[in-house]
Amino acid sequence: MADPAPAATAGTALRNFERMLAAGKDGALLRFGLGNEFLKCGDTAAAVTHLRRAVALDPGYSAAWKLLGKALSAAQRDDEALIAEGIAAAQRSGDKQAMREMQVFVRRLAKQSPRE
Repeated sequence: MADPAPAATAGTALRNFERMLAAGKDGALLRFGLGNEFLKCGDTAAAVTHLRRAVALDPGYSAAWKLLGKALSAAQRDDEALIAEGIAAAQRSGDKQAMREMQVFVRRLAKQSPRE
């Protein structure tokens, strides 16, 4: 039997984050948390919305760019240009590991996408 605790924890975290947002405590980290929780719940549209806001608030937030790339991929909206911006953000912030991971992600997307 599966443990129901992880789903309950995800729902609780999501409700807490939404309350913080409703209270006017908007910020890149909060939007990242919301995007991450929505992605865990399978709501890719909401995840993309919050993660786009996170990178708009902090364009150098490489972890948010990386998660946005994953959310877009999960939503079947593979936008390599957006990931390239994430790589640039990772380079600017000096986050070499995130930059390498995103470069690998872009190469995999390029192999999957048929070229005309």
